[in-house]
Amino acid sequence: MRRGPRRLAFLASLLALMLSAAAVCARADEIEVRDPHLRAMEDGLALSADFAFELTPRLADIVANGVPLYFLVEFELSRPRWYWLDEKTASKRLQLRLSYHALSRQYRLSTGLLQQNFATLEEALNVLKRVRNWLVVDRSVSLSDADYAAGVRMRLDTTLLPKPFQLSALTSRELTLESPWERFTVRDPQHAPAPVENREQEGTQQR
Repeated sequence: MRRGPRRLAFLASLLALMLSAAAVCARADEIEVRDPHLRAMEDGLALSADFAFELTPRLADIVANGVPLYFLVEFELSRPRWYWLDEKTASKRLQLRLSYHALSRQYRLSTGLLQQNFATLEEALNVLKRVRNWLVVDRSVSLSDADYAAGVRMRLDTTLLPKPFQLSALTSRELTLESPWERFTVRDPQHAPAPVENREQEGTQQR
């Protein structure tokens, strides 16, 4: 009879350890979005944000063996309306391709026609994790005199992996990497001040 309480206590401790380990594993394949904010530029509103994550050993091995990884950064801007559904104002997607080239022994990060080469995976990831001055709202978009709700996230696009890896991604957490939507409020973007350097450049041109 005395063994009953002890056994229950042991099972409870074991369960707590298992839940704690599961929580750590769940966080290990998540991306954390840090300090997202919009800034007024000459062409519209630009997004800057940092993303904190580490590649799983399986993903690092995959890219080192010549299989490119595609990351998607997604942005959306909407105007909340209490009387109806929120008005979607703008949405953008940025694709970043991370690859390794055995001949040059360099990692390459590319988006569109732009590309950069790096000696190590760590150097390439440091740039991948920082999005700077990405134009997400064109100046032609009409903005009202109100606050807006913005959201940004990053994820590994597993649909662009080779088919065997796509199937593995359905059951393996080692091949998934994504962030939840990070939401933040944009205060009256219509009257956001232009950056100082742009004003100085304009003044120089006028002279």
